[in-house]
Amino acid sequence: MLRPAIHKANKPSLFTHDFDSFFDNMFQDFWGNELSVVNSFKTDVIDQGDSYLLKAELPGFQKEDIHIDLANDTLTITASTDENLDENKDNYIRKERHYRSFARSFHVENMQTEDIDASYNNGILDIKLPKKEVEKKEENKRIEIK
Repeated sequence: MLRPAIHKANKPSLFTHDFDSFFDNMFQDFWGNELSVVNSFKTDVIDQGDSYLLKAELPGFQKEDIHIDLANDTLTITASTDENLDENKDNYIRKERHYRSFARSFHVENMQTEDIDASYNNGILDIKLPKKEVEKKEENKRIEIK
């Protein structure tokens, strides 16, 4: 089974998306960057029968900026980029830099880890996770009394 490793608790109805975004925007405006935004990215998980396909949206990253690690049935995707360019600084009136770092973990079990395959194209990371054949246990069994 493939599922996110960290689950968010349900918020009371008072704390709606608009309420959260008000404070996120306030901190973003105050700090002038995205410090208040959770370091995460959108993913889709598709059950393809014999495998799962995890599709992660990571636009603006190069393939070299993305790392996929698997340890103890936890698949972790990290991506970071620094737009610090070495250019002549004498002509700049204003120069801003942007650093982004994202991480997301998924609990994976009963996968054929040696056959996991990943590709990155047009900002979409595709990870194919083949399922491992799990022996079905007998559900019902009658025990003889001796």
